[in-house]
Amino acid sequence: MIVSTLVMVILTGVAAYTDATRHKIYNWTSYPGILAGFGVQAWESGWPGVQESVAGFLVCGVMMLVCFVFFPDMGGGDVKLIAMLGAGLGVWDGILAMLWTFVIGFVAGLSYLIWKEGAWRLAQRTLALIREAIVMRGRVTRVEGEESPLHRWLFLGPAALAAVVVVRWGVLLRMVS
Repeated sequence: MIVSTLVMVILTGVAAYTDATRHKIYNWTSYPGILAGFGVQAWESGWPGVQESVAGFLVCGVMMLVCFVFFPDMGGGDVKLIAMLGAGLGVWDGILAMLWTFVIGFVAGLSYLIWKEGAWRLAQRTLALIREAIVMRGRVTRVEGEESPLHRWLFLGPAALAAVVVVRWGVLLRMVS
């Protein structure tokens, strides 16, 4: 478990760096990371580890593939990154890491939006949209430029790195002590 944690921290660290600096999670990180996840799980746990790794890869990968289909702003690198986490961490820790990635990414994105737009202005705009949606029975008119603050990069790479640390915190503490 310690080796798989270290491998995933290193690989998600690389993905976090390339995502933050170049807005890309490269195949040269995720594909070897998936294979490394399979290998490390096999080395640490034998055949049950391989089964857990393949199941984590498939479950996390399929969940992200569904998100990729329904949310066109999501990149393919994000799909492969989370599939890599499933392969390296197994089913349950992979799912937890995926969910933490979304939570951390959401909090970071919302924090950035509040910082750039201001909490008061953001609350006013949100309430105005809700009021308009109620009055117009769901038909909200689009105002040019209003959604521009929402068109920001959401870095799932750094969020995934933080998620691996959160999910495997106990393992990391044992490594230090």
